[in-house]
Amino acid sequence: MGKIAAFKALHIAGDPLVLFNIWDAGSAKAVAAAGAKAIATGSYGVAEAQGFKDGEDFSIEDALRNLERIVAITDLPVTLDFESGYGDTPAGVAASVRRALTSGAAGINMEDRMPGQTALLPLGDAADRIAAAAQSGLFVNARCDVYRGVKPQDYGPQLVESVLERADAYAAAGAGGLFVPFLGDHPTITAICAASPLPINILWGPGRGTTAQLAACGVARISYGHGPWAAAMDWLAGQARTVFAGEIVPYAAGQ
Repeated sequence: MGKIAAFKALHIAGDPLVLFNIWDAGSAKAVAAAGAKAIATGSYGVAEAQGFKDGEDFSIEDALRNLERIVAITDLPVTLDFESGYGDTPAGVAASVRRALTSGAAGINMEDRMPGQTALLPLGDAADRIAAAAQSGLFVNARCDVYRGVKPQDYGPQLVESVLERADAYAAAGAGGLFVPFLGDHPTITAICAASPLPINILWGPGRGTTAQLAACGVARISYGHGPWAAAMDWLAGQARTVFAGEIVPYAAGQ
């Protein structure tokens, strides 16, 4: 079984693939050694680790070089957070995604809004871009930002319907999964998982439940996004403050 097929097979509703997102080859090596089944980049951490901002400020050339270094240190499938697809048009997306395939990706994440924009793309435009990406044969995890910026008290059936409308369109376009970030309401997650034609990916965050609880909702994939990078940077800053205050750095045993 090739890496793309192996990666696809890891998406099982009720037995989710857990992706502890990384940002470079070193962090990929550490997560792989910890028992990961697959490796996933997070665009925010990747960009910030190199002094850039999220939103395709980190060039495709840099993103692909980073991917190649990651692929070189692991036999696990690697999925690349490819932001909005690095293309102004579907043809541009198709060309960029083919480069990701050539660089060793087994899958990509792709957003349904353009860099720096808050509004979602019209459904037809988003589906056309996903179809262009899916032509590569990679596992395309279509990100659906319906819940971005929405407060839990404003959740309602219309948002579920909007997600499912996009799920249908993205499935028809060839997507392999649907990423619905920023959603932590378990009844809503369960409703989406039950009706979606695509396996559902949820972004973990504080208060969003355990892996077992999300599995019970029918989730097929759990991502940690920029959280691991942010936690690592917080730890580094804390250690540095300790040193600059004249104290001994409390490294963990063996470090």
